Amino acid sequence: MRWKQFATAILATLSISNMGWAATPRQFDVVVYGTTASGVIAAISAARHGMNVALVGVDQHLGGMVSGGLSHSDRGKDAVIGGMSREFFERVGKHYNEPLEWNFEPRIAEQVFHEMLNETKVVYIPRTRLKEHGGVTMSKGDITSIALTNGDVLKAKVFMDTSYEGDLMNEAGVKYTWGREPESEYNESIAGVRGRQRPDHHFNVPVSPWASQGKLLPEVQNLPRGAMGSGDKYVQAYGFRMCLTNVKENMIPFPKPPGYDAYRYELLKRYIAALEKGEGHPPHIRELMIMSPLPNGKFDINSFGGFSTDHIGANWDYPSGSYARQQEIWKDHYNYDAGFFYFLANDPSVPKALHDEVNSYGLAKDEFVDEHGWPFQLYVREGRRMLGEYVMTQKDITTDVEKPDSIGMGSYQSDSHHVRRIPTPDGYVENEGEQYVITKPYEIPYRVMLPRGTQVKNLLVPVCFSASHVAYSTIRMEPQYMILGQAAGVASAIAVREKLAVGQVPVKEMQDILRSEKAVLSLPQ
Repeated sequence: MRWKQFATAILATLSISNMGWAATPRQFDVVVYGTTASGVIAAISAARHGMNVALVGVDQHLGGMVSGGLSHSDRGKDAVIGGMSREFFERVGKHYNEPLEWNFEPRIAEQVFHEMLNETKVVYIPRTRLKEHGGVTMSKGDITSIALTNGDVLKAKVFMDTSYEGDLMNEAGVKYTWGREPESEYNESIAGVRGRQRPDHHFNVPVSPWASQGKLLPEVQNLPRGAMGSGDKYVQAYGFRMCLTNVKENMIPFPKPPGYDAYRYELLKRYIAALEKGEGHPPHIRELMIMSPLPNGKFDINSFGGFSTDHIGANWDYPSGSYARQQEIWKDHYNYDAGFFYFLANDPSVPKALHDEVNSYGLAKDEFVDEHGWPFQLYVREGRRMLGEYVMTQKDITTDVEKPDSIGMGSYQSDSHHVRRIPTPDGYVENEGEQYVITKPYEIPYRVMLPRGTQVKNLLVPVCFSASHVAYSTIRMEPQYMILGQAAGVASAIAVREKLAVGQVPVKEMQDILRSEKAVLSLPQ
């Protein structure tokens, strides 16, 4: 699992610091930190414009969630997805003899990213990460170099933080936030603590979260609900997007995680019993998870219902956590999700019909081969969010949708998963934090990738970009991350060639290039 790679990176940091020597810096035009889909596209985009580019990744995989399990693409309106983002889906389609494919096997997605990267001269540096505390050297508002845990020191004229975690942004001193703003901060009617908006991800049958002697069951947080619209530092749930198969020859049985304790799933046990009582028959597997079909007998798994693959309330420390703390959270999420499937497949309390249905699926043997069928990427839906030159908020995705410095578009609904699972005053349990609000197709301004000018002048942030929780919850879709990555690559090339700060890049020049590359910056009126 990748949490083991975190540990390796931490040990590397310690060993390098104890050696007493410094590596000779390697010089590039552009350094891209993070091998998410956005990072891969950003590096390729800059390289296509003649830049000498380094791409740095914490593991040996390319593509983040796009190749890490999120294979049923969340995209909204197809018309807003153009440029290199659409090129990726077209290249995936060729593997299936289709003009374009939005739903694909994870291994094909990673293969396409490698194919695209191999067409360039990008220097790919895997299995390392930014040195924690002191990994960034600054001079007069510019990042001059970064130090990695493998001993490399990389210098560049422009840097990009394309990680889900925003570690480079943080080490460079860029201001950021996380959690949920109150309604009052940006005048957002759907901000902060929320009520039930749709039944799909709730307990729609009464289930008690209480054990004996006034104690709560595992996976429930003992917190007051709080006032509607109030803000907090809670983060929408993470989980793994599993790739399951029902092809017996390609199946791996669900693994039993270390330290497995069936009592951790007592609330799930009660939930299943309540569903069976209410419906008059055992629940089906699709009442406990979303199963989106993929080619070759595979399925992309997402959270659904009251208790599912989202590990609700377990990630609040992740955005601002140390590498060691993030490693602990990764490991806990693996144990939780592996235990969830193992419970359904093996626990004697599970009704036989459900037990048999669950066991007709397994991990896909030919996916995530080096992780024995388990995804290498945790779905970090939201972490740090930069407070940059422009903060996108609710109005920017619903009413004020046009932007003079548009570098791409989005259209997916504002979609936040739950942040908490809490007891109700009447003795039952509820999930809180879901947000599902329809948007208009909106334009994304270049300014969301820019730190405030007084902070860092040569850094672009295409993933942990500047937005409120409400706005981030729609722009965070992987096609949009790739759209932002392409624009960051174009902007970096202009900045290097014309010796400009990234905030001084001429918008029209950048837009003209993006349009020539089939990017969609606006829709016809």
